[in-house]
Amino acid sequence: MAQWRLSLTIFTILAAAAAQSPLNPAEQEAVYRILDSVSPGTPWRSLFPDDLCSSAPHGVSCDYFSSAATPHVTELSFGYVSDFSPNPACNPNSTLNPSLLSPLPRLRKLMFYKCFVQTQTPFPNLSSLSHASSLEELIFIENPALIGTLHGRIGNLKRLRRLILTGTGVSGGITEWIGKFAVLEQLTLSRNGFSGEIPINAFRNMTKLKILDLSNNAFEGSLPESIGFATWLLKVDLSHNKFSGKIPENLTCLKNVQFLDLSYNNFGNFGFPLSLAEMPNLKEVYLSGNSLGGEIPDIWENMRGIMGIGLSSMGLVGSIPKSMGVHLRNACYIGLDNNMLQGVVPHELGDLELVSELNLENNNLSGRIPFSADFLSKLGGKLKLEGNLDLCIDETLKSAKLSLDLGHIKVCRKPYVSRNALFHDSFSPSSTFPFLALVLGVLALIMVSM
Repeated sequence: MAQWRLSLTIFTILAAAAAQSPLNPAEQEAVYRILDSVSPGTPWRSLFPDDLCSSAPHGVSCDYFSSAATPHVTELSFGYVSDFSPNPACNPNSTLNPSLLSPLPRLRKLMFYKCFVQTQTPFPNLSSLSHASSLEELIFIENPALIGTLHGRIGNLKRLRRLILTGTGVSGGITEWIGKFAVLEQLTLSRNGFSGEIPINAFRNMTKLKILDLSNNAFEGSLPESIGFATWLLKVDLSHNKFSGKIPENLTCLKNVQFLDLSYNNFGNFGFPLSLAEMPNLKEVYLSGNSLGGEIPDIWENMRGIMGIGLSSMGLVGSIPKSMGVHLRNACYIGLDNNMLQGVVPHELGDLELVSELNLENNNLSGRIPFSADFLSKLGGKLKLEGNLDLCIDETLKSAKLSLDLGHIKVCRKPYVSRNALFHDSFSPSSTFPFLALVLGVLALIMVSM
């Protein structure tokens, strides 16, 4: 009985597939023309002469489950990624005319990987397409010859969930159009030529945003307070820009953030942001290269989940809190280098079992290196202590066969007391009193006997 039902199911599926209408000829021709534009010279029509929804190159997908009578092209991905994603390879002289996309009313995903690398190609004006509202994913990765701006070119893509532009020549600013993407889940604009300030209300409507990556651009000005409205954020990477002013205190609203990178900006001298202690899901936080100044606060009991923390080149002063070694039990990387930290190295840091890199170089730390031989061997060259002139190491560790070079660290001197100090101590008032009392007692007995 079960076998009969399985056979009936398979027959039904095959019958439905056989009865499925072919791809609309206009869409079929549009796909051929797009393939010709990204990979000219390849005989696409002879290689794939049949219905492209039944037999198409990898990267061309159709929707068979639409309520419409015929299938539609829903995904176009170009550029060979790997053997697991063998999309049609692009030609160095690939181009893209956005009008070629017009016959594709149900297109949901458009991706180009290393397609526009030589011939300069303006960023397509997708807002002019009559069916622009259907697009949900727009992805351009490693396309350095893709130029122009985004202004007025994607504003009508109201259903956009993923916008990824990384490694392109696109430049200009981000204006109010960014606030129209109410269903956006990922905004990645890294390694481009963007500049200028982010609009104040840019993130107010992005209540579904989970990934925000604006790294390696030239954005400037203050980070908008509206970022606090994007409460579903998991990753925030704004590193290597020119953001300035104060780090917004309403980062505390981002309770779900696991990765936060604000490093190498121009955030001002407002001290270490205590708001980090109110972000319970943080796994990685990087603030290096911002002259925040001040001391490292004792907030680590509330940040036990930290796996990586970078606080290099921040103008930090004071000592390293012992609590970092007590509470950061999951830490794999700790970077405190190139600051003005003083005092001894807390021995508690040597109890961090998972740490694989500890960078304390170029500070004003002093005293003995408190780590065991096992800890020193485990970290090897990933333990960086150079540039702390008053640090020293015990001679037994210096001479041990360790997997790191400690030649730059001086040997600690053994406790030494001079003869003068010994002589002085032996005749100090506190030590000579019993001796004088004995002498006086003997003299008294002699006087009595006489």
